[in-house]
Amino acid sequence: MRDDLGWSAATLTGAYSVALLVSGLAAPFVGRWLDRHGPRALMTAGSVLGSLLVLAWAGVETTWSFYLIWAGIGLAMSATLYEPAFATLATWFERDRPRAMLVVTLAAGFASTIFLPLSGGLVEWLGWRRALLVLATILAALTILPHALLLRRRPEDLGLRPDGDPLPPAEGETKRTAASAERSPGPRNPPGSPDDPGVRITVPGVPLGDALRDPAFRWITVAFFLETLASVALGVHLIPYLTERGDSAAFAATAAGLIGAFQVAARVLATALGNRVSAVVLTGVVFAGQAVAVGILLSWQERPGVMLAVVLLGAGRGVVTLMRAGLIAEFYGRAHYGAISGMLAFFLTGARALAPVGAGVAYGVVGGYRPVLWGIGAASLLAAAAMVGVKRWRP
Repeated sequence: MRDDLGWSAATLTGAYSVALLVSGLAAPFVGRWLDRHGPRALMTAGSVLGSLLVLAWAGVETTWSFYLIWAGIGLAMSATLYEPAFATLATWFERDRPRAMLVVTLAAGFASTIFLPLSGGLVEWLGWRRALLVLATILAALTILPHALLLRRRPEDLGLRPDGDPLPPAEGETKRTAASAERSPGPRNPPGSPDDPGVRITVPGVPLGDALRDPAFRWITVAFFLETLASVALGVHLIPYLTERGDSAAFAATAAGLIGAFQVAARVLATALGNRVSAVVLTGVVFAGQAVAVGILLSWQERPGVMLAVVLLGAGRGVVTLMRAGLIAEFYGRAHYGAISGMLAFFLTGARALAPVGAGVAYGVVGGYRPVLWGIGAASLLAAAAMVGVKRWRP
């Protein structure tokens, strides 16, 4: 696109930043919708919207239309990516929740592995506009019908408990009075069925307002805000730091790419340890490990040091995705998971937006990356310390 349209790299990447911002701002509203209506309509509509906007992207000619399209893609992202997926899993699983989230994150971990080379091949073969047409077709074919046909609001609507367990008879029995029976003559749904108006389905969970007033939620927000700030800043500036200190661009890019591979491995290990180690403790250890990784980058200049840091950084990023979703579900239950998780995502949007710009400004002020990395390491240590507050105030 840069070569064909003559746009700068900043113009192109700025549109993606707009999408991230819109996605974060929409997260609280998406969460409330999920709690009230479930994922089926939302994720289906998001898939349709995303497919149409990728088609529109293929014909873009002006920067204002490009940015408008990516603002819409931000809405599609908020309706289809991790937040609604985790909210759905939190509703449908309790005992098997860590395993279910692991499966989703493993699949997502291979997204770039599959689609970056696929997209590159399509661009070389067809050009970027036709490549987008193919990608839009793939997106529509693989997401719209599965979301529309398979997703449901909650297991109780199908007479089930989470994890597919049968709903006990006492929870599905109809509680009718004689008067209500007289007022509702004629055919009625079988007692205990999800469509029976007399059935009362109670889903455990803490309301959003109570969660926002809970000290543990505030500590979680602080901890993950600092972690997101450090992680995003380091992700954006790792390659420039390595090349500035003398590593080749090829090695720097390879090291950064390997972070994704170690994310997948760490998620498997974290899920295996899930029943043996407290999620709060494991999250704090991971945050501290991110600070150790930054220290290794600063003190061990040889390539083995870089690779050890990459292992720690990848492990941290992989585990954090699972821990954030799991902690909200563990602390606050299923009923309002979407709203609570969406509010946390809203706060973390600020960190994602601030990190690249803030690190870039700091680099310009101090004239080098070493002080910037010390600041990133300090933010990771503060995130680990904040998890002590979570442990103290956990519900």
